[in-house]
Amino acid sequence: MIPVDEGHPTQELSDEQLFDDLGQLYATRLQTLRHGADAAWQNSDRRMAELEGEYLRRYPGREVSPRRERPPGD
Repeated sequence: MIPVDEGHPTQELSDEQLFDDLGQLYATRLQTLRHGADAAWQNSDRRMAELEGEYLRRYPGREVSPRRERPPGD
């Protein structure tokens, strides 16, 4: 399992670094959930929120596939 460190401030990451960091975090997320210490899980959770929030800030008008939409309440 690759530990997730504090990482660089998300605003300082290039788009490529942002996508790389998200990819690494997604790749290790299940292992962290299943086998990581509580502190590792909390750090992963915090970092994911930071990175995903930065992505949404940069791409507020991102293309949303109609196939990925669900009616409210589902």
